[in-house]
Amino acid sequence: MAKNVFKGMGVALITPFTSDGSVDFEALKALVESLVVNGADFLCVLGTTAETPTLSEEEKEQIKKLVVEQVNGRIPLLLGCGGNNTRAIVDTLKNGNFKGFQGILSVCPYYNKPSQEGLYQHFKAIAQASPLPVVLYNVPGRTGVNMTAETTLRLARDFDNIVAIKEASGNITQMDDIIKNKPDNFDVISGDDGITFPLITLGAVGVISVIGNACPREFSRMVRLGLQGDYSHALIIHHRFAELFKLLFVDGNPAGVKAMLHLMGACENVLRLPLVPTRITTLEELGGIIKSLNIKF
Repeated sequence: MAKNVFKGMGVALITPFTSDGSVDFEALKALVESLVVNGADFLCVLGTTAETPTLSEEEKEQIKKLVVEQVNGRIPLLLGCGGNNTRAIVDTLKNGNFKGFQGILSVCPYYNKPSQEGLYQHFKAIAQASPLPVVLYNVPGRTGVNMTAETTLRLARDFDNIVAIKEASGNITQMDDIIKNKPDNFDVISGDDGITFPLITLGAVGVISVIGNACPREFSRMVRLGLQGDYSHALIIHHRFAELFKLLFVDGNPAGVKAMLHLMGACENVLRLPLVPTRITTLEELGGIIKSLNIKF
């Protein structure tokens, strides 16, 4: 039976770009090292926050290699491996390079809006093909389809190597339903920074975080306090970040966190089209909060 090692504060890793739009491997290397030494419990590589749809296959392989080498086994690595073509994903799982990774994150198929049975059959095929434990990813705001608690629990019960779900539906009742009725070998991970604290109080085991790129030490402390049951101190940190939670996503993700990292001197404020940087007003507000909270890279 597969075990979920993706607990605590995971970080949905960004992809830094240089001013000419190419991948900034030096900045990525420095960011990965900063995350490891400042409290990240695991990294999610080549997820949505990495702007993965805009990366070439060669760039993806280079990023995977760099992250694996830099982490050097110090924390677990979760690799984004999803899409809306089930056959193509299965082919990748059977033939791809997963050296150095401990699991895959697979998002609900987007755009083609499958039924709940279609979602079940999609993830059944992935579970049967995957050489690694599978973390499901439900994010209806991006995919156009919500995977219900019933479907999630059916998958969790039927496949031992489906070990967790990154839940970003925004529906606390649905998430609580999964937590209450899940098998022991299955976990719920928050997919939304802003509701990580309340979700942990309900029984979630951690988060795959965007804000963690810029604030790994502070945010990982909140997560650990919450997981230890020290809700009063965790809540203080949660409230400190409340305004940042809003600003990081007001102009889309990862525009907010890239702007924040740029202000901290960690990378250029560059995204690949169709994404663009935050508005100047957002940038200025982020700068004020970084200064007031004394956040440093």
